[in-house]
Amino acid sequence: MSAPVDLVLVAGGASGIGAACIPALVAAGLRPIVADLAPIANLPEGAIGWERRFDVADETEVGAGIEAIESRHGPLYGVVNAAGVLGKMHVAESVKMTNWDREMAIDLRGTFLVCRAAGGRMAARGRGAIVNVASIAGMTSAPAHAYAAAKAGVIQLTSTLAAEWGRRGVRVNAVSPGFTRTPALEAGLDAGALDRGALTRPAALGRLVEAAEVAEAIVWLIGPRSSGVTGVNLPVDAGFLAGATWGAYGGFRGG
Repeated sequence: MSAPVDLVLVAGGASGIGAACIPALVAAGLRPIVADLAPIANLPEGAIGWERRFDVADETEVGAGIEAIESRHGPLYGVVNAAGVLGKMHVAESVKMTNWDREMAIDLRGTFLVCRAAGGRMAARGRGAIVNVASIAGMTSAPAHAYAAAKAGVIQLTSTLAAEWGRRGVRVNAVSPGFTRTPALEAGLDAGALDRGALTRPAALGRLVEAAEVAEAIVWLIGPRSSGVTGVNLPVDAGFLAGATWGAYGGFRGG
C-alpha cells in the first residue's frame, strides 16, 4: 500500500501566484487543495478544488473551513497563503479607510487567521510547513499605503510564528515577489496604469518575474529540501531590490 500524499492548502489559489503553485505542487508529489472566494476551474489532475466559500478575512469561515477540509481529506501538511488584494494607489490624504480596512483584512488579518487555524493543528501533530506570500512592497517604500503596510506585517508575522512553532515541528517562511507577470499586472500594463520599462529597468535581470518562478520558490520552502530553513523572507524579484539604487550611480555596467 502506497503512503498517503501530503496535502497542502493553497488559500487564494484560483488565480495569480496561487494558481501557479498548483501544477508545481503536483509535480513535486504533493496534493494541493485550492480554496478561494473566486470560482476554481481547470485544476490539474491530482489537485482538489474546495467547493465551499473560503473568505480568509472571516475568522469563523476559516476555522470551520480548515476543520472541514481535514475531516474530509486528512491532515494538512502545508499551507500556502496566497490570498491578497492590491487597491488603487493614492496619496495618503486620499486613501479611503474602507479600502485600507479591506486590504488589511485580506492581506494581513487573513494570513494570520489561516496560519493560526492550520498551523495550530500542524503544531499539535508535530509536523508542517507554511509559506506566506508577502511582497517587495513590504520591504521598500511604495505609494500602496495599505498593501505595503500589510505585507510588511506578513513578513514580521512569518518570523514570529517561525519562532513560536519551530520547536513543535512547523516551519514558517515567506516569499516576497517583485513585479510578477500575472493577469492582474498585465491588465495594468494594457490599461496604461503601469509602465513596463519602469518595472523592469531597476531589476538586475532586466525583466519581470514569472508567476511560475515564485511558485517554484514556494514549493521549495514547503518541501523537505528546505528542512533547515524557517523564519526567512525570500525575495523573488528578478533582482529588483539589488538593482534599485544603481540608477543613482549611472545605471548598470557591462550589459
